Amino acid sequence: MQPQRLFLAVAAGVAVANVYFAQPLLATLGTDLGISPGTVGVFVTVTQLGYGLGLFFLVPLGDLVDRRKLIRAQFVVLAAALLLVGIARNAAMLLIGLAAVGLLAVVTQSLVAFAASLSAPAERGRAVGTVTSGVVIGILLARTTSGALTDLAGWRSVYLISCGLSLLLALTLFKAAPQPRAALSYPALLRSTITLWLQEPVFRARALMAFFIFAAFNTLWSSIVLPLTEQSLSHTQIGAFGLIAAVGAIAAGPAGRLNDQGRGQLVTTAASVLLAASWLLIVWTPHSLWPLAFGMIALDLAVQAIHVSNQSRIIDLRPEAASRLIAGYMIFYSIGSALGAILSTALYEAAGWTAVCLLGATFSLGALATSVRAGRATSRASLSSGSSR
Repeated sequence: MQPQRLFLAVAAGVAVANVYFAQPLLATLGTDLGISPGTVGVFVTVTQLGYGLGLFFLVPLGDLVDRRKLIRAQFVVLAAALLLVGIARNAAMLLIGLAAVGLLAVVTQSLVAFAASLSAPAERGRAVGTVTSGVVIGILLARTTSGALTDLAGWRSVYLISCGLSLLLALTLFKAAPQPRAALSYPALLRSTITLWLQEPVFRARALMAFFIFAAFNTLWSSIVLPLTEQSLSHTQIGAFGLIAAVGAIAAGPAGRLNDQGRGQLVTTAASVLLAASWLLIVWTPHSLWPLAFGMIALDLAVQAIHVSNQSRIIDLRPEAASRLIAGYMIFYSIGSALGAILSTALYEAAGWTAVCLLGATFSLGALATSVRAGRATSRASLSSGSSR
């Protein structure tokens, strides 16, 4: 099982990296296409919006059709979208390509659901943690990779190389036993995603938490290129901060194990405190890059610990609906990411780095408040259950 998990982690990392390749390149893309610094966040936003559509319309299909076949098909079409970005000659063509990349990069979430479905209940958190580690590394190394490749061969090489990797993964995906499928039509499947959100309070709380943590995450990662560019750092140097922050991937494994032990609420609350505190370091970026490095590590540790705990917890609610639960949860991730991207870049141009950090801290405190409220609700439910016996 471990080699399969490792393959799925690598595949998930490659897939999700496509959503984040553009972030350290925003200034370059803006200059190349004549777009002002205050609106370059649209490149990230359109990708995230495409990702959100894919979450709702594509990821739930994993509960309806064979997940392995779905994953292979998504990688093939993703490769075509990456090729379109790589040969784009104008802003409109690039935006269409990036929207398609976002739409199809949701294969990442299909891989998470696939890993969970292949695992015994007692190991589900570990499986989700392993694949999420790949996702984290993919997200953060995307910036390092795209920055280095852009300096060496131009920004188009980033997307053309990823196109080849996507085709390779489609061809080498391992075989697996068929998984149980929902006896629903496609429209009913989509409606059931909304029904699950309405019926499960834990699902709603974790989804709201996803909105806050990834809004905070993208507030940093979509705008950090702007002050770093002003300090005359190269694409490779800017991307290297992603390599530093990849230390946060180590939180995914322990978070999954703690969730398997019933300590998911403790993980989310403690990590939410760390997330809010990280901005006290990040705010010093214009004066020193050392606080930024440590703040990035703290922020990514916190986000990934919460993310793994959230995913493990919602899959445990109804394992047979894992794809729909992940899809609904990740829609809030996508909305938060898009909002963080567009607000942070616009806010930086209007009011500077301190204002961006206040925005990120506000999102982080929202995550903490949601976690505390969810913990109190769980405690009341446990007390009520105990008193009724």
